[in-house]
Amino acid sequence: MALTVPRIRLRLPVPVASRRARSLAWRLRMWNRDTMNTLAANGLEAADFLAPADDSRLARARERFLTGEPIEPGQVRETILASWRRSLQWHVAADRIDLCYVRDPDLDTPLTRIALPVLQNLHESLQGEPVSVILTDAHGVALSRLTADHDLERHLDRVQLAPGFSYAEEFAGTNGTGTALESGQAAHVFGHEHYVEHLEDLACAAVPIRHPISGKAAGAVNLTSWRKDAGRLLIALAQSTARQVMQDLLNGSSAEEFELLREYLRTCRYAGGFVFALANDMVLMNDQARDTLDPGDQAALLAHAAEALAGDHPVQLDVELPTGARARMNCRPLGGKARRRLGSGVVHVKLIEPDSQVAVDGGAGRQAQRFGPALMGSGPLWLRGCRQVEAACASGEWLSLEGEPGAGKLALLRAVHRRRNAAGPFHVLDAAEAGDHDWMVRARGELLEGEGSLVIQHVDRLSPLRLQALWIALEQAVAAGRQRVLWVAVTLSQGPASGDLAGLLKFFPGAVELPPLRHHIEDLRELVPFFLAKLNPHDPPVCSSEAMHLLLRSNWPGNIEQLWQVLRRVVQHRRTGTINPGDLPPECWSVSRRLLSPLESMERDAIVQSLLDHRGNKAKGAGSLGISRATIYRKIREYGIITPLAIAAGFDEPAAEPRTAEVIRPCPAPHSSQEPRQQQKRKDCSGYRGGSGLRGGSGAFPYTQSTTRPGSTAKIRQ
Repeated sequence: MALTVPRIRLRLPVPVASRRARSLAWRLRMWNRDTMNTLAANGLEAADFLAPADDSRLARARERFLTGEPIEPGQVRETILASWRRSLQWHVAADRIDLCYVRDPDLDTPLTRIALPVLQNLHESLQGEPVSVILTDAHGVALSRLTADHDLERHLDRVQLAPGFSYAEEFAGTNGTGTALESGQAAHVFGHEHYVEHLEDLACAAVPIRHPISGKAAGAVNLTSWRKDAGRLLIALAQSTARQVMQDLLNGSSAEEFELLREYLRTCRYAGGFVFALANDMVLMNDQARDTLDPGDQAALLAHAAEALAGDHPVQLDVELPTGARARMNCRPLGGKARRRLGSGVVHVKLIEPDSQVAVDGGAGRQAQRFGPALMGSGPLWLRGCRQVEAACASGEWLSLEGEPGAGKLALLRAVHRRRNAAGPFHVLDAAEAGDHDWMVRARGELLEGEGSLVIQHVDRLSPLRLQALWIALEQAVAAGRQRVLWVAVTLSQGPASGDLAGLLKFFPGAVELPPLRHHIEDLRELVPFFLAKLNPHDPPVCSSEAMHLLLRSNWPGNIEQLWQVLRRVVQHRRTGTINPGDLPPECWSVSRRLLSPLESMERDAIVQSLLDHRGNKAKGAGSLGISRATIYRKIREYGIITPLAIAAGFDEPAAEPRTAEVIRPCPAPHSSQEPRQQQKRKDCSGYRGGSGLRGGSGAFPYTQSTTRPGSTAKIRQ
């Protein structure tokens, strides 16, 4: 049988422009020759090596997916099917292209300065071939496009695959660039595998470019061609180009950057708390600082840190933050040969008590400060919320207490009542039980006749009709001056209030937000023995250090309530003695930022149990479950499962690496540029964070920390 493997033809000028282009040309010839020999030696068909040949079958599978019908196994590659599901969750339109646009993306970055010459040489090597060489930033925004074929270039203009447009999965659905950046690995997408139908005539292969210092994706290399001309060699060429760019980035990294990263990781590992690392052109920030601190507090800390690190010696200073909190900063500049520029170093931050200005860190030699004997926790964020609630109760100010489910809102209100008015009655009304008429009668009676403290739980779950009825009862209670004898607090989940709920909250001038458990995770060392003593008062079990490390690693999306339920299950089979990692339920062996569905929980539990049964051997665990090794590896990453081998090694798993740091870049100054040829309606993403993982430049402020997807189509910001 004749083999018809498409080859990448090279039309190089004579002599070859550079040594790099000559080397690339030789590699491509070797790929073509080796591919033909390998296929012929193994008796393989060309279809075994090329894009999916049955376009009609793939098109029907895509149509069934979009209409909600089941797809037979094997019809679509698993990576493509997972990307389709993500595109569906992001509500990407499958029948039109509606992209985010950034006017004048920043091209003065280490990524562009190093990658553009490499891509230019590749473009010259492929002169005349229908292949477009594209460079994007970490958010899928195209920074450069080099295309020799005019027909392909015009088509790419029509589908907006041009500089300034973002091909992130959340905007463009399944495509080479977006899928590679979302999955963190090389991706190739052919024809009808694209989520948007306008891209079905194209084939693209993309590979993420990771910065060697931060480890985060700095951008991606994308090779796009016509579907009919594409082969698997496209992904091999993209991988080779990305490796060359990453090697050049590594060679261009300074000794100071390596030293800064090393000191930052060391501080994160051993110090805890909030950790920053600053250089003139980048900021590293750990998850706890990014998730816990207010953006205004972050900016203030960075400003103080930049001043303190300008010197040559370590500095400790106490600062007052915009939100009213106080923080103690330990600023340590880089020293030795690595310090070539001012303002580089690592900053460790701890919140301190406003009155005593003593850090509440639970250190050795001092007793942890607690709010009360029945309420464990000495973390500064937790104590601040406790004191705010107590101050509202002491002043008689009606209060709304916000927080995630299970964060301890009711327990805190009950503890405050016992401290301030132990002899008075304490009544709780749960709005989740407001389906019957009696609930509203009881609520009205408590508001107009009750005394002591009244807590209305889950007020945000009330129907509009119940909200209006409660609003009337509150208005009558206020008119009767009931605030003098009755303290009322309502609890609700975090989030903006609108409509009738916003009107109801006007009766509660005090508002306190209680932090989730992951934001005061240090309190776990007090909560665990406290709960174990409540579950078994006579001879409570003791948590081993390995099991405690496992509990501290979890994100606890269900907060304190989830911790209580976990320990209840542990005590059922370990009433006394020592609790080891094997005694903990499967949910403690995974790092999840959200509550899993029942089906996901069953799947996670089965994988964890199989790994425990086979002592962390993933191949045997996959075999016992009847799944492939690739599937169990993907599920381990998806659920953040910690294997028993990682426990023995001290949790040094590569899976935790992406959560190490958040790279924050200075906002680029706006400047004008010529309007691109595309005149379609575009989404304004001028505030969209573009650029590479590390941005060059001299200015250090202002910093931008996060970005949100624009909600609607708008004109381009000038």
